[in-house]
Formats: sequence, C-alpha cells, structure tokens
Amino acid sequence: MSLNFTAMAQPEIKLLEQQIARLNEKDFDLEAWKKYTIIVLARIFGSKDEKIRQVEQLESEFSSWSLRDASGNKSYEERTKKLAKEILTAAIDEIRVFGLSESGMDKQDQNLEDILNIMLDELKGSQVKQLKQILSSRESKAEKQRKIKELLEEMGEKGANAVLTSILLHPVMGKLITKQ
Repeated sequence: MSLNFTAMAQPEIKLLEQQIARLNEKDFDLEAWKKYTIIVLARIFGSKDEKIRQVEQLESEFSSWSLRDASGNKSYEERTKKLAKEILTAAIDEIRVFGLSESGMDKQDQNLEDILNIMLDELKGSQVKQLKQILSSRESKAEKQRKIKELLEEMGEKGANAVLTSILLHPVMGKLITKQ
C-alpha cells in the first residue's frame, strides 16, 4: 500500500532537507553527517535501502575537512557534498512522486503490524471502531488503559483468550519467547 499524500510525508522531507542544509555548515563533519543521515534514511525507507549504501560509500580523502581545506583539496570536498546532496534530493523526489511505502518498513515494524492485524481480526467491527476512538482520544494514559480493559472484558474470556492465543502463535513471538 503506497501513501501518495505528500503532506503525510512532510516530516520526512523536512528531515532530509535539513540534512542537505547541514552540508553547507562551516564546521561540517562528514562522518557525523553520514551516521545521522543513515539513521534517517533507514527509518524512512528501511535499513536495506540502496540510498543507505550510497551514503556509507561517501568518503573523505583526509581525516578532517580542515586538513583538506589547508591542502587545497577543496574540490574533493565539494564533489563529496554534491553527491551527498544528490542522494538526498533523489530520496525527497522519491517520496514526493511515490509517497511513503510500507515496503520500506523495517522487519520489526512489519511484525508489529502483523500482530496488530491478528488482534484486529479477532475483534468485531464495532470493537475496532471503539478501540480507535479510545486510542485517538486526548484522555490520559490511565483513562485509555481503563477503557481498553473494559473493552477486553466485554469480549469475554473466550474472546480475550482468542486474541492472546493468536498473538502468541505469531512466528516472531515464538522466537522471542524461546530466546528468554
């Protein structure tokens, strides 16, 4: 499922634009920039995305930008920054054209979504609607917890047990439990 609403991706686009702007900072540190950028790209596109590999391959010729500046190797620095900017510009364009894709989700996110779907499959439509209302309300965590507990009690022991059983039978849960 692809979300083609650019407005929904504005926080991601803003983060990438900030990273492009950081390329022009006076005290720019390529290694720190790369680490931050890789974290952002992995969060947006998934940890196996090609753009991450490209950022990892960005290298500096010397150990610091100031050494390169003093040695007259400013053009190498500029080429590296230009390539970095192109990678992030391509990422922004991808989001704007194709939206955010669930395929970029990390495996952990996908597993959590699987578990949520298992749980939702056990609920009636009205219970799902009620759960959404509870979770999206501005009430305190304690109040939400109370209402969710009531909802589970309404399902009865049989319904609550079915939800828990289905969650525990998920392959990831089995692996996690056996590791303990």
